Amino acid sequence: MKDVIVIGGPNGAGKTTAAAWLLPRTLGIPEFVNADEIAHGLSPFNPGGMAFAAGRLMIERIHTLVRAGESFAFETTCAGRGHARLLRLCRTADYRLTLLFLWLPTPQAAMARVARRVEEGGHFVPDAIVVRRYRVGLYNMRQLYMPLVDIAVIYDNSDGAAVLVAERGTSGRFIIHDRARWKRIEEATR
Repeated sequence: MKDVIVIGGPNGAGKTTAAAWLLPRTLGIPEFVNADEIAHGLSPFNPGGMAFAAGRLMIERIHTLVRAGESFAFETTCAGRGHARLLRLCRTADYRLTLLFLWLPTPQAAMARVARRVEEGGHFVPDAIVVRRYRVGLYNMRQLYMPLVDIAVIYDNSDGAAVLVAERGTSGRFIIHDRARWKRIEEATR
């Protein structure tokens, strides 16, 4: 079976870190398409200035992988709607679509994680963008991306060890594992 794994979550949620150990070892996904890493490769000292070009290259690479029938993963804040078009393309190419969403409980938690990442040499995202992406991304995760995928798993990744919040498998049955956390997600997406 061909797989597309979408690792979603706000800026600073740990998407790239999770991908590094989860994709090759646990899920057997050979390729991780990451616009941030592409931007860093284009301009190591100014990756933010290459964001648009990196996004274009990411989409081109995904199209190449779909044409070749290869399994792959990519990350997104879910704040944009463009990845939904890519998922629809993958659906027509008979991919199994999985969303792994790493949730943080507040935009402030996301901003703090981004600040810590910058201190450790990672890339910067302005606070206003982190907040916008947090709110829109959480809404899109529930309203746009979850309905498109076969499997959706939501984790709280705020305390180092991911806590399973909710999941929907291929049966379509939605299971809430942590009602308090799920309620916070619901309230934030109204």
